[in-house]
Amino acid sequence: MASTVWAACFSFSRRYRYAMNKTVIEVQVRAVLPTSGGCAVFIGNNEKVFIIYVDQTVGSAITMFMRQITKERPLTHDLMGHLMTALGAKVERVIINDLKNATYYARAIIRVENELHQKKIIELDGRPSDCIAMATQQKAPIYVSQDVWDEVDDMSDVLRKMEEEGLRPESETEE
Repeated sequence: MASTVWAACFSFSRRYRYAMNKTVIEVQVRAVLPTSGGCAVFIGNNEKVFIIYVDQTVGSAITMFMRQITKERPLTHDLMGHLMTALGAKVERVIINDLKNATYYARAIIRVENELHQKKIIELDGRPSDCIAMATQQKAPIYVSQDVWDEVDDMSDVLRKMEEEGLRPESETEE
């Protein structure tokens, strides 16, 4: 059953509350780096950065959306975006809301408005990689629950060191 999720700012920081008083922190995709098994997506803000590993196709999609690269033919995330647009829907925000046994979980909050201007908010379970790709495509904010934020290791130094050594993230390299 889809439930309505609301977010209300409770301070001047990038921390918000959603559903049942759960605090979330706004983050951005900081970099996408290829790995031997796919891609490492560095997500965070000025306080902390953590990594979610994704398959190569989704990592490439996130990178293309970040760079606003147009493709000759629509890929899966493009098709989903076109379908949502045709139905009057848009990703309002994405929340990475749980971490269990090294597996991340996410929710996409979708706002739908039909031709009669009736509005509906839908919350969908999805892979964080797909949710991040769709949020990046539609320029929607990405949040992480405080519980997940507190559990993940800070990888800011790793990203900074890689950048200093000349390993440039896909989000900054030229095609």
